[in-house]
Amino acid sequence: MKSRILRRAGDVPSRSLWTKIKDVALTDVGAIVRAGSIQGSLEKLEEVLLEADFGVPTTMRLVAEIEGQARRGFIKTQDQFLDALEKGIETSLRSGNSDPLVIRAESGPTVVLVIGVNGAGKTTFIGKFAELLKANKMSVLVGAADTFRAGAIDQLRAWARRTGADFVGGNAGSDPAAVAFDAVDAGISRGKDVVIVDTAGRLHTSGSLMDEMKKINRVIGKRLPGAPHETLLVLDGTIGQNAVAKAKTFAEATKGGIVLAVHEALNVPVKFIGIGEKASDLEEFDPELFAREVLEQ
Repeated sequence: MKSRILRRAGDVPSRSLWTKIKDVALTDVGAIVRAGSIQGSLEKLEEVLLEADFGVPTTMRLVAEIEGQARRGFIKTQDQFLDALEKGIETSLRSGNSDPLVIRAESGPTVVLVIGVNGAGKTTFIGKFAELLKANKMSVLVGAADTFRAGAIDQLRAWARRTGADFVGGNAGSDPAAVAFDAVDAGISRGKDVVIVDTAGRLHTSGSLMDEMKKINRVIGKRLPGAPHETLLVLDGTIGQNAVAKAKTFAEATKGGIVLAVHEALNVPVKFIGIGEKASDLEEFDPELFAREVLEQ
């Protein structure tokens, strides 16, 4: 199966992570279990995983698991090594992923707050998410609480029209929390299944904007106790370890390769993954498939 996660159409394929692992650590797989040789091989494996943005905690745990299996005699071939590493990645991603794909409200609409940094693709994600919900027979309303850019409001309105979702938005420069309140209020009065609230992209270092995020949470909760029921952080998978710092700061401001590092740092589930530019190019995150594709050529 060709990778749908790591490459986009037109990308020049780079050497796969697995190819690099074989080059630096598995020239002779037997060396990994021979006394005096295992440590050097594992150190090289550690370097490759860190370069691939697995993060220090995840890398250390994966390397320790490989070392333990090698010393017990379970790894003697390249295939056994790949299987062990793939299984370790899958196990890491399954941890904390027992929640439903979308946590549903007990009554009234389910409110989903979408957050992230500038340029992460939040608005496009919302369009794809609305399309996915519609395909599952749910009625959707989207709220444009990103009021800092008029373009963001227009973009979300276009996505709503494209996916058949209702739209609530304010004027550029209006209070984002007020727009979020109006969106939830409209979702309740119109009997919608899901309300998705967009928010302005913000740097994780901006204290005032993070305070605004807390305000949006409070206002939504006043209109519908228990909301937002789900907060989804949208990250660009190419930004590397900086995503961990951003994710941690966003987690403090809300209720609630780099995929593993963020998952490990916050112990929150990975729920969706974008695989292209079309409205239908959003899929439920599959740990087994991701583990296989992150390593394959």
